[in-house]
Amino acid sequence: MSRLPSGVSVVTTQAGDTPIGMTASSVTALSLDPIQLLVCVGNHLFTRRAISAHGRFGINVLGEDSHHLARQFAAAGDRFAGVAFDSEHGVPVLDEAIATVVCDVAGELPGGDHTIFVGSAVHFDHKADGRPLIHCCGEFRRIA
Repeated sequence: MSRLPSGVSVVTTQAGDTPIGMTASSVTALSLDPIQLLVCVGNHLFTRRAISAHGRFGINVLGEDSHHLARQFAAAGDRFAGVAFDSEHGVPVLDEAIATVVCDVAGELPGGDHTIFVGSAVHFDHKADGRPLIHCCGEFRRIA
């Protein structure tokens, strides 16, 4: 599956007052009416439990120059260190994202070692011009 290119996003939520986030390439549009997206999160991850408990998540679409954020949110440690964001809509929304969607959890489905979260969009914003960051063959790439 490493040959299947995908966009790179940071999925965010809250655990109490603590912002939570992770890099994800398993994000996709599901429905236009109503606007729904889905994201797949590993069952072993704290982010999965936090999304389930909070009931809301954000999708922050990364631009081609934001590979540093993809790496930071995939690594251990304080993932939000030095990252500008706001939580006006109940989850962290990254200032550097080229587009964001905030979703209420509409459903949780089992997906092997992952949970598939279906989210109903409650807010979306096209924040900046630019091309999306792509992940393929184990590397971050740009659209030619």
